[in-house]
Amino acid sequence: MLTTTLRSKIDSLWDKFWSGGIANPLTAMEQISYLLFMRRLDATDRKREEDAKWLKQSYTSIFDGTYTAPDRRDYNKGELRWGHFRHLPGDDMLTHVRDRVFPFIKNLGGEDHAFSQYMHDAVFIIPKASLLVEAIGIIDDIYIEIERERLDNGQTFHDTQGDLYEYLLAEISTAGKNGQFRTPRHIIQMICALVDPKLGEEVCDPACGTGGFLLGAYQNILTRHTTPELRQIDENGMERGLVGDRLTDERQWKVLRDRSFYGFDFDTTMVRIGLMNLILHGIDHPNLGYKDTLSKRYDEKDRYDVVLANPPFKGSIDKGDINEELKLKTTKTELLFVNRMINLLRIGGRAGVIVPDGVLFGSSNAHRNLREMLIEECELQGVVSMPSGVFKPYAGVSTSVLVFVKSGQTEYVWFYDMQADGYSLDDKRDKIEDNDIPDVIKQWNQRNPAKEKDRKARAFFVPVQEIRDNKYDLSINRYKEIEYDEH
Repeated sequence: MLTTTLRSKIDSLWDKFWSGGIANPLTAMEQISYLLFMRRLDATDRKREEDAKWLKQSYTSIFDGTYTAPDRRDYNKGELRWGHFRHLPGDDMLTHVRDRVFPFIKNLGGEDHAFSQYMHDAVFIIPKASLLVEAIGIIDDIYIEIERERLDNGQTFHDTQGDLYEYLLAEISTAGKNGQFRTPRHIIQMICALVDPKLGEEVCDPACGTGGFLLGAYQNILTRHTTPELRQIDENGMERGLVGDRLTDERQWKVLRDRSFYGFDFDTTMVRIGLMNLILHGIDHPNLGYKDTLSKRYDEKDRYDVVLANPPFKGSIDKGDINEELKLKTTKTELLFVNRMINLLRIGGRAGVIVPDGVLFGSSNAHRNLREMLIEECELQGVVSMPSGVFKPYAGVSTSVLVFVKSGQTEYVWFYDMQADGYSLDDKRDKIEDNDIPDVIKQWNQRNPAKEKDRKARAFFVPVQEIRDNKYDLSINRYKEIEYDEH
């Protein structure tokens, strides 16, 4: 939803980092996050100060008093504001931000600053004064443009600021270790529409990365609480309304922003980027943590109403470190994470997960045991088969979405053969007309086992006994009938 002006400014920010010697996109993203956090800290503090004045309440700024920097000298905290250091000459600015401002934000701590709780091993590595000066100038320009957008087009500040960060994240186009890569936003939106998280429910992503699924859940709830006239159909054909004007009680907002979204990742860089992503979208107190949710050190279970994830596909974990509560005898993370998701759900809780297609038909005992678990210990509601280019340029692997309820009873499984997601299925992923996602959501909401028996159709039901007879095979090709053209 960003304007061309904003996109070109963000592109130039990336270019500056690239030419300034920070070529790794993940490292650049982290450094940009620190600068955005510094700017946001100043802006938020000023806003709270103004609000307090307006309401005739007292407010103590986080920039009041003095700060003892690592060089053992005391500085006026007011000098640590973005509004102060942005005017300094280049070399002075670099020294000041690196040696005083950065250590200050690293040690803010306290429950008000989740981001700073994960800053203990963070390092400020912008090497040149010229790069810092240019980056700060572009970020200021970006925020002036966001404010103009807000005034001219009524876009909410959080919405545009969030879109800005999402656009920045789209540039992280290299797969991480253990097969980590970002899930495209429109795929997240589709899964959130299928699972439909609701206000008051606790939502978890046990492999949260940059926080995309938690954001998708937040935006799904906001859309449900936005008057239909204020909703729009976005570029991916999905309804989106982020005003939340039907949330009229401040307590509802507090529950939504403080006690609804929980995520874990075993990569601290990802946790920091994910925290920043949620904060910039208006979730002031994200509950993100640094944990390997497959390991013995993680002990949550029967805890969440909704679990959403796109776990790493190619990872494996050291056998001795696997949590004993995971019943599957395997070291494959794509299987263990689904087992973890089942354990995390409360009875009646719902899940949506992306799995590589091998999970649906793999012949090992662990593969089959997981599918049996989904059918016999859960209500497996749906399997959406996605085209193999969805994760390009990161990976060409074919994937599917599984939607299930813990401890329900599976009678029929709904299958959908998705052929197009609105983007070309090559490395370029250009926007195209063909897009099955709106139809996936529409058919899902109208699904009826008594009617959908035509196996040549996009969507159809398969009775559970047939799946049992096929050794719990869940691949769509096992059940779909191909219509041959006689010509």
